[in-house]
Amino acid sequence: MLLAIVSDTHLPRGARRLPDACLERLRAADVILHAGDFVALAVLEEIEALGPPVAAVHGNVDEPDVLMRLPPARMVDAGGARIAMLHDAGAAAGRLERMRRRFPDADAVVFGHSHIPLHETDFDAGFQIFNPGSPTDRRRQPRHTMGLCRVDGTDLGFELVDLGA
Repeated sequence: MLLAIVSDTHLPRGARRLPDACLERLRAADVILHAGDFVALAVLEEIEALGPPVAAVHGNVDEPDVLMRLPPARMVDAGGARIAMLHDAGAAAGRLERMRRRFPDADAVVFGHSHIPLHETDFDAGFQIFNPGSPTDRRRQPRHTMGLCRVDGTDLGFELVDLGA
């Protein structure tokens, strides 16, 4: 199973749009995960129209229509793996351990908010956290990014995808 992972799309905003390379990967996925900050309900609907099922949470700048439609956190069953999702995983210090305590039944946690790509693993516990960055709003990061995850049972292979500057 292939998951395409995005967060912090912050659309619409001027002429900004999802990059073609991101759209291609979203369409090719078995499931799309979005870790919040769509901003507008129309953006969620556009992503849903790409084809694959969408599992998403709302972010801190989403409009009321998005907040009413999406939960603040959720658990996704992805081909046997359990992936928790939320928008803001809090401060960097102690994040991996904090997410493990908050989601004890999860194999991984996907989050956004910071726009800073991150992949950390607790090899002893077989637990991972992943932030795909943003495909549209890189802020202080050098590149726009998204993520992919290949799922084989409970084995999760996260990959950061560079979408360019």
